[in-house]
Amino acid sequence: MIEPPTRTATPQRELEPPERHPEAPAPGAVLPSHYDNCVACGPSHPTGLRLVSTAGPGVSITGEFTVTKEHQGAPGLAHGGVLAMALDETLGGLSWLLRRPMVTGRLETDYIRPVPVGATLSLEARCLGFEGRRMYAKAVGRLGGPEGSIALRASAVFVVVPPQHFVEHGTDMTAENVHDYEVNP
Repeated sequence: MIEPPTRTATPQRELEPPERHPEAPAPGAVLPSHYDNCVACGPSHPTGLRLVSTAGPGVSITGEFTVTKEHQGAPGLAHGGVLAMALDETLGGLSWLLRRPMVTGRLETDYIRPVPVGATLSLEARCLGFEGRRMYAKAVGRLGGPEGSIALRASAVFVVVPPQHFVEHGTDMTAENVHDYEVNP
C-alpha cells in the first residue's frame, strides 16, 4: 500500500512575498551555470538540456531549452523526466536571486500536452515565499515562446541548506570551492 504524501508543494497558508537579495543579478541578466557539466544547465554536458536562465523582475526567472532527439522518451516526444528536470532547474535558479543555497525537497509536475522533439520550451518560475527553511515556488512551461500554449506546470518546495551540505554529499567538492549561494543555485 502506498502511503499518502506527508507534505505538499502548495503552501498551506498565505506567505509573505519574498525579497530579492540586493546583490542578486539584475533583471535581464543571464544566470551562469552552477556547474559546467550539469545535465540541466551545463554548457559542457554532451546530451544535457543546456538550459539558459535569465533573471526576471522580483523573484522570478525565465529559462529556455530546445528538445533534441537525446531528450525523447516516446519516439518524437520529450521524456517526462527530462521535462521535470527542466522545471526543477528553472525553479532552482531562484536561489540566484535569493542568494541562498537550496536543494529540491518536493516537485509536483502536471503534464498538460506533449512536447515534441525540436520544440523550444519557454519556462518561467517565481518564488511564492518562505516558511522556515522551505521556499515555495511555481513554474510553467510553454511551447513556442513565453506567450505560447502551456505544456506543463510545477509546484515545488526547496529547502535552504548550509554550503557544507555540498561538501559532505557531493563529489569533487572541497571546502575551498564552496562559496555561499554559488554552490548550487
